[in-house]
Amino acid sequence: MGRILVVRGGALGDFVVTLPVLSALRRAFPDASVELMAYPQFAALAIASRLADRVIPIESRPLAGFFGRNGDLDFELSKYFAGVHLLVSYLYDPDFIFQTNVARVSRAQFVLAPHRPDEASQIHVTRQLLKPLEQLAIFDADPQPRIEVTPEPVSAPRWLAVHPGSGSAQKNWPESAWAALLQQVVHDSDLNVCLVGGEAEGERLERLAAGLPTSRVELFRSRPLPELACRLGRCLGFVGHDSGVAHLAAAVGLPGLVLWGPSNAAVWRPYSDRFGRINAGRGLDLLSVDQVSDELRRRWMDWQGATVTAPRI
Repeated sequence: MGRILVVRGGALGDFVVTLPVLSALRRAFPDASVELMAYPQFAALAIASRLADRVIPIESRPLAGFFGRNGDLDFELSKYFAGVHLLVSYLYDPDFIFQTNVARVSRAQFVLAPHRPDEASQIHVTRQLLKPLEQLAIFDADPQPRIEVTPEPVSAPRWLAVHPGSGSAQKNWPESAWAALLQQVVHDSDLNVCLVGGEAEGERLERLAAGLPTSRVELFRSRPLPELACRLGRCLGFVGHDSGVAHLAAAVGLPGLVLWGPSNAAVWRPYSDRFGRINAGRGLDLLSVDQVSDELRRRWMDWQGATVTAPRI
C-alpha cells in the first residue's frame, strides 16, 4: 500500500482525537506514505509528530468541485487522488457526493468513517473513530492520542498551564472565578502560571495576567500548535475547560483538571488516566472557587508538585 490519505475537517479537538487513527495506520503500514487532507494549522501537529508525511489544505479552492454533485473536478487534484491507494474519510458526506466524485478519478479503497461520534453509544470518540479501521484488519489500536515532546529539565521553574477559554461560552467558567483561583495559585504555591489561548479568548488572557505578578505569569497566545504542544508538555499540570487545548494537553502526557460543562464526558473527555474533571452539573457559573481550589490541591502530589504553604490549592 503506497499512499494512504486521511481526510479530516473539524476543530482542534476533532483533530487531536483522530491522532490514534494516524498512529494505527503508520504502525500497520510502515512503508506507506500517510497523508492528510485537513486544516494545515492542525495537521502541523501530525507532521511534527511524524504521524503524517504530507498535507493538502482542506479549504483549498480546487477541492470545491469534489463537494458538488457532478462537480467540475480539478485536473491536478484528480491526478493526486488517482495515486492514492487507501482513503479514509471523516467528512460529513451524507449523500456520498465526495465519495462519488473521488471514485470518478481514483480506484482507491474508500473507508467511510464518522465525522461525529454517536453520543448515545457512550463509547469514547477515539474508539469510535478507530472502529472503521477494522475493515483493514486493525483491531488493537491504542485509543489514546499521543504527542511526544522534550521534557523540561528537572531544575526548571514549575509552571501550571491554564486555558481559561473554549469554543463555547457555555463551557467557560466565569472570568472573575479564574482571577480568584489564579491569585490563590501564585499566593499559596511556588507554581508559575502559563496562560494559553488564541483569538477565542479575546482579551481575557491579558486581563487575567494583569492581576498576577509579572515574574509569575507568562502569556502564550496564538502560537503554532507544535509550539503550544511543546510548551504544554513542559508544564507541571493543566487546568482548563472542555476544549481542544485540553485534548492537546492530555495528548502530550500532561496531568490535568477540566472544569466540565454540558458535553457528554463519556464520549468527549480527554482520553488520559492523568486527567480528572469537575462536573459542573447545573452550570459552570455555579462552581465555586473553593471547589476548584480544593480539587486542585488534592492533585498536587500526583503532579509531583508545588510546595504548598497555605491550606488551600
